[in-house]
Amino acid sequence: MVKPFALNTPMVRAAAISAEAQNAISELINKVSLEVKQKVNAFISWLNSPASQKVTAAEAQTRYALLKLRFNNLLDQLDIFADVLSQRGEHSTGVWLAGLDVMAMDALALPGSYYHPPPLVCFLDRGHGAAIRRARTRLPGGDTNPVGVIQVPRERLVGSGIASSLIHEVGHQGSDLLNLIESVKEAINLKVKQGRNVLAWQLLSRWISEIISDFWAMAHLGISATTGLIGVVGLPSYFVFRIGTDGPHPFPWIRVKISLALGRALYPHPQWNFMEKQWESFYPTKGLEPGKRQIIDSLEKILPQFANLLINHKPESLKGKLLKEIFPFKERQPGRLQELYQRWRHSPTLMESAAPTLVFAVLGQAKYNRSITSAEESRILQHMLTRWALLRSQHYCVAGKRHMLEAVQQGELHYSPKQLQLI
Repeated sequence: MVKPFALNTPMVRAAAISAEAQNAISELINKVSLEVKQKVNAFISWLNSPASQKVTAAEAQTRYALLKLRFNNLLDQLDIFADVLSQRGEHSTGVWLAGLDVMAMDALALPGSYYHPPPLVCFLDRGHGAAIRRARTRLPGGDTNPVGVIQVPRERLVGSGIASSLIHEVGHQGSDLLNLIESVKEAINLKVKQGRNVLAWQLLSRWISEIISDFWAMAHLGISATTGLIGVVGLPSYFVFRIGTDGPHPFPWIRVKISLALGRALYPHPQWNFMEKQWESFYPTKGLEPGKRQIIDSLEKILPQFANLLINHKPESLKGKLLKEIFPFKERQPGRLQELYQRWRHSPTLMESAAPTLVFAVLGQAKYNRSITSAEESRILQHMLTRWALLRSQHYCVAGKRHMLEAVQQGELHYSPKQLQLI
């Protein structure tokens, strides 16, 4: 009764996940299903054999229980991908999710051939933050996940803020593929050994996986990475200043400050000073207990140095390049984004040929500059998400027809002349 998703998931073609993702998921489910079926048949054969009469009932039950656990692993894997695919049947939402898939792949597919990007698929869930189940990690049962599954908050549809959450999660996948976390930690440890601001450097090292992902979003989006982050961590003051030293996330107040430091390092502009004053007015540090104040002061003191260390880091995986050099930050300076928005206003078709992450960066900058309303931004993004989904579906449709005709020519498939005409 465990059937392929292609047989039981209704969706319009534009809402479908990519062919690469669909094939990878289908191959995984089919492989595990076949394995479980073979184990079930082998167990039944064993029960009917003389060998089973030589073991105790407890031993037989243990073998059965292990078999059942493996079957439940299969169902767990099925449910992971069912969460992704079931939403593709929702009117409009399914197509927007397909558009977000395209943007996620744009953020992961960096120039330079440093890795082969795995397929990524998105789905919506409740809550403020996003999450990712990375490709090439372990699924329940120990099987390798062939597809990155990104959960994004439903509350952020549809606006430029969703790009900040989505590309942050893409950053987790990308930093894993480039082995950035351990590489940057080694550079930070050299600072720790120097004996100055040791606790601050140690905290940054502990939080580095989340910081690199925030940097990934910043390097693609500019200031909308920070405004999107504020939309997630803008909580009551108790939580904003709650300093936990055992988790991977910087506490919200300093996390925004780190984002601002990275923004200044990549995109020099007065806007960062204005945003910093705004953030400090939302959450003033006056009145904090001395211990928290001391930690904050020590972290703020080294943030410019840390930002330069990160963006100019040269990991082995980048073959001699600086980390910042693999991202399109030079073409996404604030002035350039403002110029593109003005051009697109007068010639909207120019936007349609732009990279998805660039579209979100331009609209996010325009929104920050109050050049566009939230309603207008949402309308444009709905249109662009739908367009990206349609273009991808047409691409795979054309590619599928081409492969089908090639198979007919090679004698691998057989169709009547009328059927070939329809194809």
